[in-house]
Amino acid sequence: MLTNKDSSRIFGLDLMRAIAILMVVFGHCVWVVPERDNFLYQLLAPSGFFGVEIFFVLSGFLIGKILYQLYLNSDFSLTTVLHFLKRRWYRTLPNYFLVLVLNLAIASFVGYAALSWWKYFFFLQNLHSTMLPFFPESWSLSVEEFAYILLPFFILMVGFLFKPIHKARFFLSIVLVLIAVFLCTKLYYHFNDAATNITQWNLSLKAVVIYRLDSIFIGVLCSWIYFNFKSPWEKYKVLIMGIGMALFFFQFFIIGYLGWVFETNPLLWNVFYLPLLSVAVACFLPFLSEWKSRGLLIEKPIVLVSKVSYSMYLLHYSIVLLLMKQYIPFDAQDAFEVNIFILGYFTITLVLSYLLYRFYELPLMNLRDKN
Repeated sequence: MLTNKDSSRIFGLDLMRAIAILMVVFGHCVWVVPERDNFLYQLLAPSGFFGVEIFFVLSGFLIGKILYQLYLNSDFSLTTVLHFLKRRWYRTLPNYFLVLVLNLAIASFVGYAALSWWKYFFFLQNLHSTMLPFFPESWSLSVEEFAYILLPFFILMVGFLFKPIHKARFFLSIVLVLIAVFLCTKLYYHFNDAATNITQWNLSLKAVVIYRLDSIFIGVLCSWIYFNFKSPWEKYKVLIMGIGMALFFFQFFIIGYLGWVFETNPLLWNVFYLPLLSVAVACFLPFLSEWKSRGLLIEKPIVLVSKVSYSMYLLHYSIVLLLMKQYIPFDAQDAFEVNIFILGYFTITLVLSYLLYRFYELPLMNLRDKN
């Protein structure tokens, strides 16, 4: 039996979210795959990275739809912004702080030094510098939280200064300016603090807030297109998705075939690679956001994974995988033991995530909806 909330869900976006979290969860299995040059390792290695990029664009699209409608249909005052943030924080902060405290407790128990732990309570662990080693998966949450704050306050501030006449165009201008600003931060990084190899790039640019906010805002731009060009959004959704597939093929195969590695083409990687990946993900939104058909056999498990995806993201690595690796011995050269370990890792992650969602996240979401 579908609830009213379930009946309003868009299956395509649930599928997008489920794919993203599964890619992240299984992407971390590279830790237990022994051969770095085998097919499974090559398949898993980029999947976690790609899954997070899906989350960024999808989050931008969803919060953009909310903010754009709020902006058009209200006076968009400070009260409006604070109400928006309160609803976002009901959704994101309780789970995050609970898991953060659990991570701190585990670090204390195993004798791991959680350096600058206080920064994590304010999402400062990777604001402008390399991500700290403790609770490393939290880097993407900092990006999202700062996007949630920056966008509405920037709209409010600039709107107060310039008193826009055409709200839709003003909103578009704000989003384009923010995208341009954070493209410029990548240029600054390239000319001043550039990494010397892909590992350093992964830590000092890909996972740093001030270089990544444009990924969220590309998703917000898609929400503006969705509302203002609804007809072509629906009419050309298959063509646009095809463009996205072509972009993925270019980024994951052609770039490698051409030998455009980081060491020889740093400008490509520092400035253009990540925004291009966000655009590729965005090209799937027209098709997936219109996929509302129900009754598919895979619908219930996809919707379930989508619902618990935030809990899965928070729990899967530092809480589940690292503890399993430390306390459950297995032979990394034995394929059967590796497969059992991975199956156990996924099962434990899914069960714990469902419990966290059902008995903690969902009640707080219901409380939010009552206020």
